[in-house]
Amino acid sequence: MTPEAKKKIAARSAEHLLDIEAVHFNTDKPFTLTSGWVSPVYIDCRKVISFLEPRRDIIRMACEVLSAGCDIQALDYIAGGETAGIAYAAWISEALGKPMLYVRKKPKGFGRGAQIEGDMKEGARVLLVEDLTTDGASKVSFANALREGGAVVTDVFSVFFYGIYKESPRILGEAGLTLHALTTWADVLEAARRRRLFPETVFAEVKKFLADPALWSRAHGGIEERSKASS
Repeated sequence: MTPEAKKKIAARSAEHLLDIEAVHFNTDKPFTLTSGWVSPVYIDCRKVISFLEPRRDIIRMACEVLSAGCDIQALDYIAGGETAGIAYAAWISEALGKPMLYVRKKPKGFGRGAQIEGDMKEGARVLLVEDLTTDGASKVSFANALREGGAVVTDVFSVFFYGIYKESPRILGEAGLTLHALTTWADVLEAARRRRLFPETVFAEVKKFLADPALWSRAHGGIEERSKASS
């Protein structure tokens, strides 16, 4: 896939998320994330499930990105991470004609595969699917659960990638995972700015956050470090 094609997909995906109001900007009353950090931006990719046409287009673009970035023919299963990744995995599974699994956050029962729902064969090649990725830590946890169950996992897909945490490449790289995503905060900010959805003062503050999220969080009352339960 050419850089131009990737850019178009990123922009179109960002437009869909803005259209359905899955993206929120608030610099006066920042959002407190599950990690304990505070942020002037928040995204809810779960909202996509309620909008049929944007959802169909997002899944179509997901299949394009995956076909260009990994060996689709070699994949045996599409696995969704509990809970938000399950719906996306189901749609991608259907679109690619691959059977589906889902991975629990915590084991249920005992033995190998206690976190995996579905019928997975030993040595199966599995694509992990989630709605979004912040720094990548939870993706590693899901991938490790699949590997412990006998799967080979090298690729992860998410609709949205924060793209702002410096540790992300290291976290994913050390785990042997390649991330495929449609769009990032930089793409959403560019689309929102193009549509003049917020005053320039808001965009300027969001840009500060994207440049150094840790510094911005500390300055606005967030905790000093991100929790280990990142996405």
